[in-house]
Amino acid sequence: MAMKADIGLVGLAVMGENLILNMESKGFTVACFNRTVSKVDDFVLNGRAKGKKIIGARSVEELVASLKSPRKIMLMVKAGKAVDEFIDLLVPHLSKGDILIDGGNTHYPDTVRRTKALAEKGLLYIGTGVSGGEEGALTGPAIMPGGNPAAWKHVEPIFKAISAKASDGVPCCTWMGNDGAGHFVKMVHNGIEYGDMQLICEAYDLMARGLGMSAKEMHKVFADWNKGVLDSYLIEITRDILARTDEETGQATVDIILDTAGQKGTGKWTSQAGLDLGVGIPQIAEAVFARCLSAIKDERVAASKKLAGPEAKFKGNKTLFVEQLRDAVYASKICSYAQGYQLLRAASVEYKWSLKYGEIAMIWRGGCIIRARFLGKIKDAYGKNPELANLLLDPYFKKVVANAQDAWRNVIKTAISLGIPVPAMGTALNYYDSYRSARLPANLLQAQRDYFGAHTFERLDKPRGQFFHVDWTGRGGKTTANTYTV
Repeated sequence: MAMKADIGLVGLAVMGENLILNMESKGFTVACFNRTVSKVDDFVLNGRAKGKKIIGARSVEELVASLKSPRKIMLMVKAGKAVDEFIDLLVPHLSKGDILIDGGNTHYPDTVRRTKALAEKGLLYIGTGVSGGEEGALTGPAIMPGGNPAAWKHVEPIFKAISAKASDGVPCCTWMGNDGAGHFVKMVHNGIEYGDMQLICEAYDLMARGLGMSAKEMHKVFADWNKGVLDSYLIEITRDILARTDEETGQATVDIILDTAGQKGTGKWTSQAGLDLGVGIPQIAEAVFARCLSAIKDERVAASKKLAGPEAKFKGNKTLFVEQLRDAVYASKICSYAQGYQLLRAASVEYKWSLKYGEIAMIWRGGCIIRARFLGKIKDAYGKNPELANLLLDPYFKKVVANAQDAWRNVIKTAISLGIPVPAMGTALNYYDSYRSARLPANLLQAQRDYFGAHTFERLDKPRGQFFHVDWTGRGGKTTANTYTV
């Protein structure tokens, strides 16, 4: 009798291959398939899967036939059209109760749609966020599954076995919620990742251009930062990047890399979700826009020859400023996570997902790109108060930000005086100042809207929910526009 596989995986790019090897190393038999069939033989017969409990399938029919029931098939293909195409190829060969898993960076509305459509066919669907890059896929990623809850018991042993383990041994994987919850949480993870990376880049830029520090000197700073509250994967790899020397030129490798950043869309999706749900996440959006601005390199080079800026030089204590910069990065990082968690809270209410915010922080402690020491503090915050409106209101984070304020504000002032952009760090401070303001100038904005569009307004001296209109010009009437919030 032919050996049957515990799970099948479609897509033999680096993430797919590494997940297969990870599963096999944990005792599971895995079947694999790729649209370009030659890749199957290259992997199974001649590559890293040779001699392992990995079955190479050369057709969809062969893949399905090689699996134990209920069949579990994970798709590791490009998000979008390719996922739908493979679903259409697989569905005719599946039976009721079989499970399809999308492990790519899929936009969550697609997962909502697919979960519903496949349920109508008697099939179970899971949209799974997988974070950790190629190394994480091989050694243990953070895994964020959501979709049809009936599927979870069938894949839980595999997912928890292959996931990263936090320092206390807890698997960095748990069920997120129905339909698109898993991919939404992964999307927010990536949005926070955008913000974190931009903050680090701004700190690097202030040290490099503002203080004139070399890559070697900055390596020492990031090495020191990684031993304290900023201890995290992104600080760690920044430390290592700054230590690398280019073999061809002898220069620091970072100094010869073109300053144009790429993106795959998840940061944009996060920003769009903020707009759709009416949640202010300006720091994440600014990180996306910073990448967009970096991409117009030729325009920036031309503009640099025509547009003037300050000629100031840094004249302060460099050691003290680096310490202040550390505090500014930490305070800004807290604001980034605060915004991400507010977006999770709004989505949980809107889509009835009942997200468990503390558990999300726990699974981000290992394997994923934003893993960091302070995630334990987020878990503590939601453990003490599951209804916490904003991380900034938790006693620990409130104290950290209060203690960092003077340093944070000085860093922003210094950056402005030197003409060095700090879009994420500056927006973080603006977010903090806006959130702590009992009164914002939106009263004038509402007056403007009522003046030109009769959009009405509420009054401070009247109960909420009552709306009023002024005939500002004396030429208007009593007719008003509908009052609504987008």
